Amino acid sequence: MPLIIAGNEQQKRKYLGRMTEEPIMCAYCVTEPGAGSDVANIKTRAERKGDEYIVNGQKMWITNGGKASWYFLLARTDPDPAVPASKAFTGFVVDADSPGIHVGRKVAAGAVGLARRALDEATRYGMERKTFGKPIVEHQAISFLLADMAMKVELARLAYQRAAWEADRGRRNTFYASIAKAFAGDVANQAAADAVQIFGGNGFNCEFPVEKLMRDAKIYQIYEGTAQIQRLIIAREHLSKFAAQN
Repeated sequence: MPLIIAGNEQQKRKYLGRMTEEPIMCAYCVTEPGAGSDVANIKTRAERKGDEYIVNGQKMWITNGGKASWYFLLARTDPDPAVPASKAFTGFVVDADSPGIHVGRKVAAGAVGLARRALDEATRYGMERKTFGKPIVEHQAISFLLADMAMKVELARLAYQRAAWEADRGRRNTFYASIAKAFAGDVANQAAADAVQIFGGNGFNCEFPVEKLMRDAKIYQIYEGTAQIQRLIIAREHLSKFAAQN
């Protein structure tokens, strides 16, 4: 999207053209170890040397970072801290095979997928584990936990599908996308926690999968816009829509 909005025709033909010729990916490199939602605090710098820029810095939590063919990268080009953010930063298009790029560890599955995995694991374990002579899924406390997990997984799935549907219709989907991100992140964390509860002591045992699901889930409330930032966006969009209708 940054390239569509601000790239010149040569850049668009070269980089967007690649994406219509073969199934490749690009990535959006903004977040850093010390800057996420606070974009103005970005430390990555780009210094001009003749006809080139030398970029130094570190980006993290970059979706598709290890798979992308090229990156949109935001870096500070004016070292003066008094310069406003709108003038201090420059966007760069960087080929993934450029010298000096080192790809770190990846962050993978989506929040809804993680929640569904937690539900599946908890259900399977609940059908196998027996107490008082019957599978624990036949105890109401466990069956209700599974029912709540199932409801939330399906609603989270519908939330992101609604956001995608709005985009497919060519409409601005900020409101729905933020709802999907915030809700699915919360559901992933709740589903993972409930799965650990159903597993009982085995939920903390690394021989079983749900302890890792619980550790993996937390990132979905943090990266690609924190749960709090999503709520700010949702409130802003809701109030703007309400004001326009009244």
